[in-house]
Amino acid sequence: MTALVTGASSGLGAEFARQLAARGHDLVLVARSRDRLDALAAGLRERHGVRVDVFAHDLAERGAPERVVADLATIGIAVDLLVNNAGFGTAGRFEQIPAGRDTDQVMVNVVSVVGLTRLLVPAMLARGGGGGVINVGSTAGFQPSPYFAAYAAAKAFVLNFSLALREEYRGRDLRVLALCPGPTRTAFFDVVGERAAIGARMMPAGAVVRAALRAYDRDRGYVVPGLGNAVNAHLSPRRPRRLVTAIAKRVTRAVLDPA
Repeated sequence: MTALVTGASSGLGAEFARQLAARGHDLVLVARSRDRLDALAAGLRERHGVRVDVFAHDLAERGAPERVVADLATIGIAVDLLVNNAGFGTAGRFEQIPAGRDTDQVMVNVVSVVGLTRLLVPAMLARGGGGGVINVGSTAGFQPSPYFAAYAAAKAFVLNFSLALREEYRGRDLRVLALCPGPTRTAFFDVVGERAAIGARMMPAGAVVRAALRAYDRDRGYVVPGLGNAVNAHLSPRRPRRLVTAIAKRVTRAVLDPA
């Protein structure tokens, strides 16, 4: 079985690669940093004896999913498990976020997820099923989040997209899982800043990925690793939306620079 992991150069993506390799999966790793991918791939080949191919692509660029699939065709690789992990976030007042940054975020967090899924799922089905998709969302996707407006909206899309596809493919031997972690110790917070964790305890990437793979094995629709994260995620949608948003603002404003 071959798994394709996006955003594989660090964080959850690299951890998915390590744990899937330990399960005996061959891998295709995609990220912007070729050097990091090469280093990770070499270690995985040596330790687990699996095939690992790497492709350097920026998924913020239009047409990137098509280029990834063209590379797969060139080397004759069929993907059985797609892990749409690549993503990044922005935090702060919407009008102060650098121009184009949120557009790039939506390209990576939404457009590439849809594009790669659409391009790879038909072949999985044609082979008789047995494949699947893991889409990495976030607990931010369970409610509107002021000062994380585009990020939370993108992750809400990932969750709903994943759940809808799972229902479409029930009975067709193709699994779809949404992984919705809370704050996780990855390079994500190197970009948006430690304050974006909003005081929450960060989970290690290894524990998050183990929870995801357990949920995938059990054919769950989504999983929220961590008891506190799961409780908050399941309570939020049951409150009035305006109340949820107002409460979220009181929490997320901690990300702002002190006035």
